[in-house]
Amino acid sequence: MGSSFSEIKFQSNGKTEFMTELRTKVNNFFIQNNISKKANKEMMAKTIIILLIYLIPYFMIVLNATSNSIIVLVGWITMGIGMAGIGFIIGHDANHGNYSTKRIVNKAFSHLMILIGGSSLIWRIQHNVLHHVYTNIPDQDEDLDVIPILRFSPSQKRMKIHRYQQYYAWVLYCLFTISWVTRKDFIKLSGYKSKNLLKTQNTSYTKALLFLIFSKMLYFLVFLGFPIFFSEQSWEFTLFGFIIMHAVCGFIWSVTFQLSHKITEVSITPVGEEGQINTDWGSHQLNTTANFAIDNRLVTWYTGGINYQIEHHLFPDICQVHLRKISKLVKETTGKYDLPYHEKSLFGAIRSHQEFLNRMGSSETL
Repeated sequence: MGSSFSEIKFQSNGKTEFMTELRTKVNNFFIQNNISKKANKEMMAKTIIILLIYLIPYFMIVLNATSNSIIVLVGWITMGIGMAGIGFIIGHDANHGNYSTKRIVNKAFSHLMILIGGSSLIWRIQHNVLHHVYTNIPDQDEDLDVIPILRFSPSQKRMKIHRYQQYYAWVLYCLFTISWVTRKDFIKLSGYKSKNLLKTQNTSYTKALLFLIFSKMLYFLVFLGFPIFFSEQSWEFTLFGFIIMHAVCGFIWSVTFQLSHKITEVSITPVGEEGQINTDWGSHQLNTTANFAIDNRLVTWYTGGINYQIEHHLFPDICQVHLRKISKLVKETTGKYDLPYHEKSLFGAIRSHQEFLNRMGSSETL
């Protein structure tokens, strides 16, 4: 059993010469250019576009704009693309508080997660608290502990089936959001209650559970019940389309997040006997995080800057539309202090993740 998250200690707590200089450079960039770290017109345009990509096919299906089954199926696939985009562009930034300096604005946008069957509360605890602070630390970062038949950490017991995970993992990724909207959030909520993590979000278990039940029921009513009831397609076809939508979203979502932290170039960091991490927080983020496809503007737009993961982890309070702009400052400063700055092409990162799966499945260590 690993140390409690509250017992994990980084050297210098992030107050190093590197982080001090980098924060100064980044803050000066925003001051000198007279721009806010939060959302701008570009971000609002992205928000509207990705919502339309998701909702236009939905209304096309519900209102029977076409009776052509192939077009309807393409509509469900398009919804899957839009669904993943809502998570990347809206859910991710809203739950980091990056739309606005006003809490009520961020909270309003974060509740759009209901449109894709998600919980902003669970997202904030798993992603903001456990993943961002304790990145790639076994027993702390829950992104390493997904399901038993996927081995992402040397601390996880290796089973015979893991030797094949480099093949079947890609199929399991398609099931990610189906599990998410049906069971995962309830399991997580119960776990966070026992770990006393709900207090980080100033809520109670009963209140969180009731809202979770309500939001899930609303999601299934609107995005599965209404299409089944109103669409001219058979209920079997509609259910199939709903599953396809989730398979598309789950695959895109899972693969995108894996490429930043589960490749061979980054580290899985064990905790010392007394909960000590051997580096400061900033260096830890650089050791455990990678950028990918940074020259691909489409990937950058669609993934909400998640491909600039180094910048996002060092500055999680900065809106995604600014990450590319500050990346030169980050890379320049890491070079000055002889710190790692991992970069991969899109296909290079995919190949590295495949090799990561192979090594984790065939060896006790990475």
